[in-house]
Amino acid sequence: MPGSDYGFGLAVCSEMVFRDLPIEERIHIIDDAGFEVEIWDWTAKDIDALIATGATFSSMTGYINGSLIEPDGADELLRTAELSIAVAHRLDCPRLNIHGTGLDDKGLPVISREVVTGSDWLAAAKTLDRIAKLGEREGVVFTLENLNLLVDHPGTPFGLAEDTLALVSAVDNPHLRLMLDLYHAQIGEGNLIELIDRSFAYIGEIQIADVPGRCEPFTGEINYPAIAAHLGELGYTGNVGMEAWPSGDSEVALERFRTAFSRPTN
Repeated sequence: MPGSDYGFGLAVCSEMVFRDLPIEERIHIIDDAGFEVEIWDWTAKDIDALIATGATFSSMTGYINGSLIEPDGADELLRTAELSIAVAHRLDCPRLNIHGTGLDDKGLPVISREVVTGSDWLAAAKTLDRIAKLGEREGVVFTLENLNLLVDHPGTPFGLAEDTLALVSAVDNPHLRLMLDLYHAQIGEGNLIELIDRSFAYIGEIQIADVPGRCEPFTGEINYPAIAAHLGELGYTGNVGMEAWPSGDSEVALERFRTAFSRPTN
C-alpha cells in the first residue's frame, strides 16, 4: 500500500492538483506517484471512469445535503449519506467525510450559526449517533472534519477541532472518527502536536496544507516534518492526505508532501 516510511498512508486530494487535466487523468498521476486518492463531490463524476483508474481511494465526501442540527437537515444528511455509501462501496473507499452543515460552492455554510446552543449540541450528537450506526451497518467510517472560521468557512457550526473532538468522543463509536485537518486547526487553534495528542484515539484520517495560503508543505509556517516524526512516535497507522493548492507545479507539490512525511535521510 502507498505510504510513508513512518508507517502511515499518504493520500492526495485530486480536486486541488493538476487542475488543467480531467479528474481521471489527475487520479492516474497521483496513483502512479504512489499516493492514495481523495475526492470531493461524487455526484459530478463518472464513477465507472474512477473505478477504471485502478487507484486506491482514501476518502470522499459522504453526503450531498443536510446538517447536524435541524430535524429535516438531519434526515437529509442520513438520506444522502446512504446514497454516498453505495458509491463508496463501488470505489472501495473506506471513509466518508461530513461537516457540521452543508457547504456551498464557495465553502460557506448552507446554514450559518454564529451561536451554537446547548440544544444544538444535543441535536448534533443525536444525528452523529445515527450516522455512526449507519456506518456500522454498512461497514464504513464517517469522519467529521474541523473547519476554520476565520478565513475559509465563517459561520460553520462545530467548526473547531475541539468541537468535532467533543462530538465524536461523545458518540464514541469506531464508525465515527475525526477528519483532523491541521491546516484548519492551525488557523483556528494552533498548538498542533498537543491537539494531535488529545485527539489521537479518535482520528480517522489527517489532512494537511500549509499556512498561510493552503499550499503544500514547506511553503508556510507549519513544521510538517516535526509533525510527521511525532505521528511516527505515536505509532499512527492511518492516512495523511494533502488537501492543498500547489504553490507552483503540481509534481513539485507532491514531492514536497512526500519529503515532509518521510524520515530524514541524514
